[in-house]
Amino acid sequence: MRIRRILAAVFATAALAGLGLTGAATATATAGSVTPASVTPGECTDNGGKIDRSTPVLPTCRGGMYDGQTVD
Repeated sequence: MRIRRILAAVFATAALAGLGLTGAATATATAGSVTPASVTPGECTDNGGKIDRSTPVLPTCRGGMYDGQTVD
């Protein structure tokens, strides 16, 4: 009887720990794949881009990690 309670507690703990790890991995994967709508001038140049001010509305980051994003 005591062994059953111990095993049930062990399995419940393992199941909850597994769910926690799965949720953390999912949150990390989705958070890392989001690209911002606009970047700062420092973010653009620090990641290999150049600021293109020839666009009529807003400056745009050209090249690098944020290519095509607006610069604000």
